Order: sequence, then C-alpha cells, then structure tokens
Amino acid sequence: MTKPSSAVGRFFSPENRYLAPLLITTILLVSQVSFGLLESFSRTALAIGTSIVFEIVLGRLMYGKFPNLASAYITGISVGILVRSPEFWPYALCAALSITSKYVLRWKGRHLWNPSNFGISAILLLAPEYVAALSIQWGNNVWPMLIVWVLGALIVYRVRRFHITFTYVVSFITLAAIRSLITGHPLLSEIAPITGPMYQLFIFFMITDPKTTVKPKWAQCLVVFLVAVVEMILRLAQNVDAPFYALALVGPAAMAIEIWRTSRESRQVVGATA
Repeated sequence: MTKPSSAVGRFFSPENRYLAPLLITTILLVSQVSFGLLESFSRTALAIGTSIVFEIVLGRLMYGKFPNLASAYITGISVGILVRSPEFWPYALCAALSITSKYVLRWKGRHLWNPSNFGISAILLLAPEYVAALSIQWGNNVWPMLIVWVLGALIVYRVRRFHITFTYVVSFITLAAIRSLITGHPLLSEIAPITGPMYQLFIFFMITDPKTTVKPKWAQCLVVFLVAVVEMILRLAQNVDAPFYALALVGPAAMAIEIWRTSRESRQVVGATA
C-alpha cells in the first residue's frame, strides 16, 4: 500500500493510532461545552486513570511489555462520558471491568467484547440503583452534532470502517420507522436518540472496534444490522439501555462463530496436508 505523502494524509492514515483518541476527545469537549454533560471532570479523570493503570499492570503481567495506551484512554473517556452516577466508585469499577475483560474474556487469542461495552453493560446490570447511562440528546442545537459527525465520518472512512457506521445508522432509522408504526409514537421521537452524544460513541467506537468485529465486510454489516434489530426488540420492551445490551449479546456471539469457523478450517487444512 502506498503511504500518504502529505502531512495531512499521514495524520488521517489508518496507521495513526491517535485518530480515535482525537475524535473521542472532540466529542467530550463539544458535548461538555454545549451541554455540560459530564457528571464531573474528576469522575472522568478517575475512569481514565483506572483504565490506564489496569492496562499497564495487566499488559506487563500477561505479556511482559508496556501496551499502547490509546485503547485504554478511549475506554476510560467512554466510561467517563457514558456512566452517570453521583458516586465515584462506579467509574473506577466500570473502567476496571472494561480493561480486565480484554485480558480475561478471550478465546484463542482474541477478546470477544468491546471493553467499554462490556464494562458499561456489566455495571448497569450489577448496580442499577447507583448507575444509569447517558441519555442526553443534542436537541435543536445541530452544530455540535454536525462537528462530531463530520469528524467522526472522516475518521472511520479513513480507517475503512465507515460501512459499519453507515449500515447501523440506516438500520436504526429504518427500524425506528417500524417502531413508530408499532407503538404509535411520532417518527422523530423514535429517531431522536441517535442524535445524542451517547450514540456518537456507540457508532464511531463500540461497533467499529477492529479487535472485536468480525473480519469480512459483509459480515460486519450483517452483525451491526442484527445489533440494530435486537436493540429494537429491547426498546419495544422498554429497555432504556438497549444499544449496550444489544451489542453485548450480538457482537461476542458473532466473534465466537468466526473464531470457531476459522479454527475448524485451519484444522481441516492441516489435516489435508498431513
């Protein structure tokens, strides 16, 4: 592959691991300036710090080296944005669960859950009386949303993951129309959740995570469509945390199927050449 020659091209190349931290920091700043969405900066800092510490410690223990901390930063800031609690401990616990899942919940060398998706789903199930998920929407203030969407779309396009985000968004809007027909709610009220900061993290980070998505493009699109379908079912059941649970159910199942098929095909090849 020919490497980009310009500084801008190199910056927005798939090899730049700091693109995702840049995007998530932009989402944080734009959201905070527009709505003051954070419970507090100190809680977010706690989540980021816990993620980084656990990444360093577990990376050294499991592999004997210091890992790149971009992923831990993304996980920590995601927890800081998405978790809502008056307490401090849920932020540290959620971040710790998220990073630990990368090292513990593995099969044949691959982890199954997106870290922040696992941690947030777990904390919502374990401590619903103390924790809620972010549910703020942009409302009529479209400029913050446009800034995030343009930057997010550019970055996921450059890292060749735009088809995942696009498929999910189209699926969500289509299924929102179906939900509107079923429930009698106005169509715009069913579409509105996808305009919020929570969904920006969901569609640009959680569902596009290269480590926890299947490899073929067609399969990636199928998986996120199924995530949207399960989310619709959970929404119809009045589950307000539907997107997190939908991804936590569908994503690992798809990964497990791919890992199993790849392993079986490898054994067949070895057997045929033996």
